[in-house]
Amino acid sequence: MSAQREWFEKNYYDVLGVSADASQKDITKAYRKLARELHPDQNPDDKAAEERFKDVSAAYDVLGDETKRKEYDEVRRLGPMGGYGGGAPGGGPGGFTFNVGDMGGGDIGDLLGQMFGQARRGGGRGAAGPQRGADLTAHLTLDFDDAAQGLTTTLYLTSDAQCSTCDGSGAKPGTHPVACGVCGGRGVVDDNQGLFSFSSPCRNCQGRGTVIPEPCPTCHGSGVERRPREVKVRIPAGVSDGQTIRLKGRGAPGRGGGPAGDLLVEITVQPHERFGRSGDNLTVRVPVTFAEAALGAAIDVPTLDGGTVTLKLKPGTQSGSRHRVKGKGITTTSKKSGTHTGDLIVTVDVVVPTELTDAERAAIEQLAAATTVNPRS
Repeated sequence: MSAQREWFEKNYYDVLGVSADASQKDITKAYRKLARELHPDQNPDDKAAEERFKDVSAAYDVLGDETKRKEYDEVRRLGPMGGYGGGAPGGGPGGFTFNVGDMGGGDIGDLLGQMFGQARRGGGRGAAGPQRGADLTAHLTLDFDDAAQGLTTTLYLTSDAQCSTCDGSGAKPGTHPVACGVCGGRGVVDDNQGLFSFSSPCRNCQGRGTVIPEPCPTCHGSGVERRPREVKVRIPAGVSDGQTIRLKGRGAPGRGGGPAGDLLVEITVQPHERFGRSGDNLTVRVPVTFAEAALGAAIDVPTLDGGTVTLKLKPGTQSGSRHRVKGKGITTTSKKSGTHTGDLIVTVDVVVPTELTDAERAAIEQLAAATTVNPRS
């Protein structure tokens, strides 16, 4: 019952720094933040951070699953009535003492089902049964153009991965795990206490139902090794700076046949020398002459694909005015809204010449003489 004992000893809510009534979304958010800060890749040779990372992962393994969380909350609510580890008066070492007054009038069979059902199914760290692998975080920096258009690239990680020698079985090549002789491959053993019969994880096989007579020399029977690996990633078009992409099943491998965790790829987009971005809209500043702004003109405006589009300016266009070119922005795709393409937002900057030819000076002097409007009046 090591898993249940740990549930009494550790407050997983405190481990993640959240309240007991926190939402699943807040729990996941707190876990991701701590996992990024404490991940061994970010804290090499820091044993304290590594242990803290393990505690955070164990806490999220329970609280991140709504079913496990309900069972954990119930066990914590009942308190140390099971007498784990230390025994209790009349119960003997490792015995169980029940106070009927603490059961709230509930059926004792239901109570025992809540207390020991988790042991049969498997739960937090050290419990019987398969365990999901931890989520991993990676960082990827993209050029502005690549982020807008999307690409397929390769991430190079150093993390826990399925052992390459035994393919995750934990057994020496040429051998195989065998059924546990203590539990007969069930993963649990029964303890008949007269009126009640309790099931608990088999200590011989740690609840897996199998044992490894000849462990793999690389992973020493764990089925997992820490090694460099390559992960091919498809970055969708329109990804934005600060966005996180989740790759299902590309994280740390599970234990005991459990599923792998996810890989969270955090995106950084480098700025473009010419274009900016506002949501799905592209932004660009285009210089124009005084004559083009005053008389109106058709000007060429650059687009992200390297071409140009014609923008018609009306007579009297003001410096700093913004003009929209439909459908020339960023294209994004989401499950909720489908495919959407933003616009190109053009800001016009009227350029005042710093050097004039004689003809230009004469023309401007004539304009000044003919001007009747004082813009400061």
